[in-house]
Amino acid sequence: MSDNTVDKKGILLETGTNEFEIVEFNIGKVSYGINVAKVREVINRDSVTVTKMPQVHPFVDGLFTLRGRVMPLVNLPRCLNEGGEIEPKNIIVTEINNYNMGFLVDTVSRIHRISWTEMEPAPNVGDTSMVVGVIKMSDKIVLLLDFEKIIAEINPEINAKLTTFEDTHDDIKEKRTKQPIVVAEDSPMLRDLLVGTLHEAGYRNVHEYSNGKLAWEALSRISREDKPVSESVKMIISDIEMPQMDGHHLLTLVRADQRLKEVPLVFFSSLINDEMRRKGESIGANGQISKPEIAQLIDLIDTLIFGKHD
Repeated sequence: MSDNTVDKKGILLETGTNEFEIVEFNIGKVSYGINVAKVREVINRDSVTVTKMPQVHPFVDGLFTLRGRVMPLVNLPRCLNEGGEIEPKNIIVTEINNYNMGFLVDTVSRIHRISWTEMEPAPNVGDTSMVVGVIKMSDKIVLLLDFEKIIAEINPEINAKLTTFEDTHDDIKEKRTKQPIVVAEDSPMLRDLLVGTLHEAGYRNVHEYSNGKLAWEALSRISREDKPVSESVKMIISDIEMPQMDGHHLLTLVRADQRLKEVPLVFFSSLINDEMRRKGESIGANGQISKPEIAQLIDLIDTLIFGKHD
């Protein structure tokens, strides 16, 4: 797979099927995975020139240029404290949170199509874990890395944007206080930042879930209640990439439910690009905002719940 653009023709999935594709790669003897939707291409390390930069993050080897874009090269073996037996040969070029970055890895093997139900949440082995999910295959385990966490560590501006929003009048904050919002986000770090920022903005009635399946179970209970749905949920904010059930499948289920189908759902995800935006629009997303633009998200929530205000 080296030195080739990742060919997505023929492997694009029908939206809402709860399946996804991963590119499997290796660092040392460990198999890792990254969602194909985050990968722009895979190139050979020797095909680019890396320029060293002073005072960069220890995970960053330097900068390289690809198709007119300058981007950092992250030494993933060093980041994970793995490898060292062979010289890394490949670079996985990614676009995450509208941010291009290359990740140096030992080898890239193949693409797998799997269901989100086959991915289990990573075991709780410490706050420093960079693994967001575990995929059990017949002959091995593939670890899905939390690339957002790695990028946020290298570029702290991302986390800063997740907590920065324009302050507003107290009367608007008061209106926000009682509006019930459901949040589905699998990353504990990002979920805490997102919910904390919503609370600071005045949205304090937030019900948070670590994946789409848990969020759907809660929404299904709301659908069966005798009272109006709007008393229990006015808005759904969902990540796209989650174990057990992804955001697209969650939205498909919501739109198919007669009592929930009018509830606004907004994707807040690192996967928002032109292709994913078209997918979201095709199944009825009310908005799609790329992490970490929390200010845009809060403005959209206000518009969808209250209409435009001054």
